[in-house]
Amino acid sequence: MNALSDARLIIVKVGSALLVNPKTGQADRAWLQAFAADAARLRARGQKLVVVSSGAVALGRVRLALPRRALSLAEKQAAAAAGQSLLMRAWEEALEPHGLRTAQILLTPDDTEVRHRFLNARATLETLLRLGAVAVVNENDTVATEELRYGDNDRLAARVAQMVGADLLVLLSDVDGLYTADPRVDPDARHLPRIDAITDDIVGMAGGANSAGGVGTGGMATKLAAARIAGAAGCATLITLGRRPAPLAAVEQGERATLFAAAETPAAAYKAWIAGSLTPQGVLTIDTGAAAALRRGKSLLAAGVRAVDGRFDKGDAVVVRDAEGRELARGLARYDAADARRILGLRTADIADVLGYEFGPLVHADDLALARHATRES
Repeated sequence: MNALSDARLIIVKVGSALLVNPKTGQADRAWLQAFAADAARLRARGQKLVVVSSGAVALGRVRLALPRRALSLAEKQAAAAAGQSLLMRAWEEALEPHGLRTAQILLTPDDTEVRHRFLNARATLETLLRLGAVAVVNENDTVATEELRYGDNDRLAARVAQMVGADLLVLLSDVDGLYTADPRVDPDARHLPRIDAITDDIVGMAGGANSAGGVGTGGMATKLAAARIAGAAGCATLITLGRRPAPLAAVEQGERATLFAAAETPAAAYKAWIAGSLTPQGVLTIDTGAAAALRRGKSLLAAGVRAVDGRFDKGDAVVVRDAEGRELARGLARYDAADARRILGLRTADIADVLGYEFGPLVHADDLALARHATRES
């Protein structure tokens, strides 16, 4: 499937059912080793990879000898604390023989929903990817509460894909994609290899995808919700059977999967989100030179800013206006309002002398969405 071979950055979600042997409660090292070879193949052809992995609670409950019953919240948190090191050890032992370095990232919903924490988490992930590491992401179940958590790693994986601008989200499942009905009870159920839009009819099919396996309604429904989140961020989603060696290679060799297409690129979706979904907290007025640079696709440097209005924090949306008051763009500020005022007119190289730190331009080009009239001007 071209979606896998063409993707620049891939997020792969691995659930507990794949990673943990149900008989022993230990990590399934044979499956992990096969998946690691799959991951190494992707990396060898220049693709970047982030793994979103469940399994800490399942591994931890065995280490702590917790009873086989529904766990209380406190017991789940304790199991997560005991199991997370086992989870990372399993990934390290699988990936390191292929020369792949691992790094752990634990997230809570605030890390993807609160702007300044989103930017910090994104910066860490982007740095790890640049350094060639395979980030292994999990929800921070040791501190998550029932009221404030992702609830499933399908949604977490979609948020991570959104955060780093991934091209493809792969959800490894116990089914090989979406069917028109439950294929275990309906012989006429058809496998759907590609979905261009998640309509109400498509959502209605989720209930029958694998109900006989005990995970149909919740399992496929959460995967469709994740595909919607990823699609809105310009990221395609692939659902395929994970319970086989090298599941990604299997898909490329023609095994069944369902691809949920994205309507636009991650970069275009991200800028549309900045332009239309965020409420600006401040205004930056810039000179003619900076305005011309923005129209050429450049970042907004502090040197070109003449005035700062409003109260905003790092990561908040701001409006960028020219000297005549016309809106040229909207973007995400890399400095709060107080620090932005302190660096007005300064070269980037001089910012650290004033603030004691430096985050580069006041608004990076990647975080700027030009107004339509601005893109038409020379």
